[in-house]
Amino acid sequence: MEKRDLNWSEIGFAYRETNQRYVSNFIDGAWDEGGLTSDATVVLNECAGILQYCQEVFEGLKAYTTVNGDIVTFRPDLNAERMMDSAKRMEMPPFPKERFLEAVEQVVKANADWVPPYGSGASLYIRPYMFASTPVIGVKPADGYQFRVFCTPVGPYFKGGAKPLTICVSDFDRAAPHGTGHIKAGLNYAMSLHAHVTAHAQGFDENMFLDPGTRTYVEETGGANFLFVTKDNEIVTPKSDSILPSITRRSMLYVAEHYLGMKVTQRQVRLDEVKDFAECGLCGTAAVISPVGKVVDHGKEICFPSGMDAMGPVIQKLYDTLTGIQLGTVEAPEGWIHKIC
Repeated sequence: MEKRDLNWSEIGFAYRETNQRYVSNFIDGAWDEGGLTSDATVVLNECAGILQYCQEVFEGLKAYTTVNGDIVTFRPDLNAERMMDSAKRMEMPPFPKERFLEAVEQVVKANADWVPPYGSGASLYIRPYMFASTPVIGVKPADGYQFRVFCTPVGPYFKGGAKPLTICVSDFDRAAPHGTGHIKAGLNYAMSLHAHVTAHAQGFDENMFLDPGTRTYVEETGGANFLFVTKDNEIVTPKSDSILPSITRRSMLYVAEHYLGMKVTQRQVRLDEVKDFAECGLCGTAAVISPVGKVVDHGKEICFPSGMDAMGPVIQKLYDTLTGIQLGTVEAPEGWIHKIC
């Protein structure tokens, strides 16, 4: 298929309207048949539940062109399952897993000319989301919902290579104890925006949020999970009930253990032990893994031995192996790669 005539390396990580998107409505207690539409506009009543009480959940995944020319997605079944879990927590009707996968496939096929070519460093970002669409004025779940999937091409997250980030220990809490930090709902991201803007205004790239109960343990950033590397090459990731279960992190840990032969541990990570790690990274769909060179705790600098010039050697291996799996240059574990066309 002929690709769009774009300078793929320069398009950036931003929204571009594509050909088709998928829409299905939950009406009278059931999801309708759903289907593709060329209309990118969402029309809502002024009293729709999403506008009044923020009933909304979403996902993010990517489609890639592999080394042999196939268009594939990476572990979309896990996105479907996580979205179902998020919906249940928000008292929304889960969109069935098989229908989720079918919707993603339809959208990618319908926009195949927007999937960047292999070797461009770009990908097709896919955004499934669901929201309360019918009017509700009392504080309660809405009766009707809309599930949608759109996609947009995005360029390489790191232009010119990944430069280590400088992050700060935040004075704000990302999530409440026993709250919604473990689900992918828009309200969690809205809560992190002020902290994110504040950090940027102070010259930092991101925040390190601590546990909301004791402010002793490392949790995550506004949109990514932490991954640490010890000086004897053990991978350590924070464990908490208020951390979003990242699919990228889960995949990284498998790669570390089964491809690179490393020891992997998920446990609580104290802020006062961060200084003892050799490398640090932020895991997420957008960048896969972003290296962290420095953490600043209210003026006290914690500098990782991996430095501020490039990814540390272990994080680089993890990045290269996982992106190799996604692009077809490294053999994937069974079930990880879903071929679209």
